[in-house]
Amino acid sequence: MSYIVQPDVVKYACTCGILKPISNLYFCRHCLEIRCSFCVCHEADSHYCGKCAENLPSSEARLKKNRCGNCFDCPSCHQQLTTRAANVGPKNGEDTKATPRKVFYLLCLLCRWSSRDVGIPDQSAVSGGWPERENVYANRLQEIQDMYKGIVLSDKQQKLEKDKKKQRRYMSFTDRTGITASMLRKRVGLPDVPHPLLKSKPKEPTKAIATEDVEPFLEDLLTQPVNLSLITTMEQRLVQPELQPTTVDKLFPIHKHLSVKRSQRCRSCEHNVSKPEYNPNSIKFKIQLFAYYHIPEVRLITVEPLRAGKVSELLIKFINPTQHQTTVTILPYKVQDDLTLEECKSEIAQQPEEKQSIPVASSQPSSLIHSSLSRQPSITIKPRSVTVPIAASIEVPNNTFILPPRDDAAEYDDSGDTHNIQDDPKLVVWRKSNKAVIRLKIIPESDSKIGDEVVVGFIMQHVYVNTITTVDNKEPQKYEHKIKVFLKLGGLVGNE
Repeated sequence: MSYIVQPDVVKYACTCGILKPISNLYFCRHCLEIRCSFCVCHEADSHYCGKCAENLPSSEARLKKNRCGNCFDCPSCHQQLTTRAANVGPKNGEDTKATPRKVFYLLCLLCRWSSRDVGIPDQSAVSGGWPERENVYANRLQEIQDMYKGIVLSDKQQKLEKDKKKQRRYMSFTDRTGITASMLRKRVGLPDVPHPLLKSKPKEPTKAIATEDVEPFLEDLLTQPVNLSLITTMEQRLVQPELQPTTVDKLFPIHKHLSVKRSQRCRSCEHNVSKPEYNPNSIKFKIQLFAYYHIPEVRLITVEPLRAGKVSELLIKFINPTQHQTTVTILPYKVQDDLTLEECKSEIAQQPEEKQSIPVASSQPSSLIHSSLSRQPSITIKPRSVTVPIAASIEVPNNTFILPPRDDAAEYDDSGDTHNIQDDPKLVVWRKSNKAVIRLKIIPESDSKIGDEVVVGFIMQHVYVNTITTVDNKEPQKYEHKIKVFLKLGGLVGNE
């Protein structure tokens, strides 16, 4: 039996219709839907450097252009640069008995590029002070940025003034007659003093002027052979867009890009499905609603040779990752079926009629769910059908089978405890702890050709226990959750 996760063989259908392995899916416990990376909102929680683990707030990271001030990348191969130490003896004219001093330089352990190759002087401290090349167009770029910032501020100010005029009331005689302080100063003969809150218009940068003077063409390009080892590649130039060095001797260390810890939020109910810790050294999650921990995992064990129009036996394993017992039912999948949201979520527990609706649990009070503090309005995502070429039909068993809860200690138990579950021997072939292997029969289509990929699909219905409590319901609720599963069984072989 295979205990290796099969991302390319077994895939689950997301609500948006995309097929992905279970390791790449999320499960929202509030709206009881599977979400992929396209069905969630990505939010940046914190910025940090992956090398020195320095944590920066978003405002400071924006000022530093999302780069670390202490760590550098190699300009040649774009790997991390390490700081190396070297001993330097006394200079000419100094005492020869003086102890050698220690200096530091940058070195790439992959391509052996060094800061000494481009003439960067060694530093006496590890923390830095490395010289940087100045951009000759830095002043002009700053002028353009200041001009556009001033335009944005003036537009906001004009909008505020229009809003004030609409709500303006005459509070004094000067406001009623239209006489302002500036007009009074002019009548008296005093110089006009601008209001300190009114900013002057931004200085417009000088316009770019085209010139006919160009650099002369070098005849050495036609007479001398080109040494590609001395010329930078296109990738090396684009990494430094402000300088774009053309030769290797102009490559300077690049400040390392900051990494981002991001959280994923469900687009429908706006609850987090994944939220990491704020500490950059931590690999834990505050919230980790991955589908791998809530949805039964399906693995392909064996399949008989597939022949067109003939029955083949298929063995698949089901694994229950939750701490609650679940009942799994295999239902047929048809391309014409378009499961609605109500069909995907049906409550098992017998409740009064006023409580028949699916409760949406929340970690916040009900008064705060629809408040103005929400980041964006909820988006109703309708389930879409999956367009997958199904090349085989499956004989759906009439019986269901039970998966016991997960027990970590049972992984090391060789007694083979089956929890005294009475299984149908025609359906369940093997079970241990929270795992069970079932036997299914599939029939490839008769008009399939030899070598065609055979894909079979079915709907897995399992009982999900939602442990999130609400104001109305304090006890865990049980639901029947349906998921579309697709298996790639390989190519079709010829008849014997």
